Amino acid sequence: MKLYGYWRSGCTWRVRIALALKGVTYEYQPVHLLKGEQHEDPYRSLNLLESVPLLEWHEGGAIRRLAQSLAIIDFLEQRFPSPPLLPSDPWLRARTRQLAEIVNSGIQPFQTPFVLGQVKAVGGDDKGWVQLFHTRGLTALEEETSRTAGRFSVGDAPSIADCCLVPQLYASRRFKVDLTPYPTLTRIEAACEALPAFQAAHPDRQPDAEHAPR
Repeated sequence: MKLYGYWRSGCTWRVRIALALKGVTYEYQPVHLLKGEQHEDPYRSLNLLESVPLLEWHEGGAIRRLAQSLAIIDFLEQRFPSPPLLPSDPWLRARTRQLAEIVNSGIQPFQTPFVLGQVKAVGGDDKGWVQLFHTRGLTALEEETSRTAGRFSVGDAPSIADCCLVPQLYASRRFKVDLTPYPTLTRIEAACEALPAFQAAHPDRQPDAEHAPR
């Protein structure tokens, strides 16, 4: 398997966590988003949305590719069912997906460089925009997570909700969002960060990581 991604992409990070938790080995192919490599061939021809991540693998003599982080994680969950990243109980499975979607649909899309560039292009306050959607989303996520949390977001095993949570809190800190009002989320984040799989997936551990001051 080959994973195309960018070291600080939260969506790529989610997939790295899932791969690490499941013990799946893969080749990593960096795509430098800030240099616009996602908009250039050959990558553009592989992913028409010109985004990361993208998972590629060989199966039955064919090359298969899959984009969108939660679709990729869903594929990994079915292809490599152990350890599971979704509970067996139908209600808890749905709740886990709900928590992941709060991040995936309700927070992360509003912080991308493309969206922030569009906000600035029409004279909007990009910093206020980020604060609004992060605060709105994290407030909902804190309340919903507190209803199912054990050691992790849903019970005592890491799930797709945690795969989404940890990268999102990292991004929120980068945007200087105050995380004090979200003690459940930060407690779970600390539990996740103690696991080797989460440590291995951290952006700073990636081969394309850039550590120059920003």
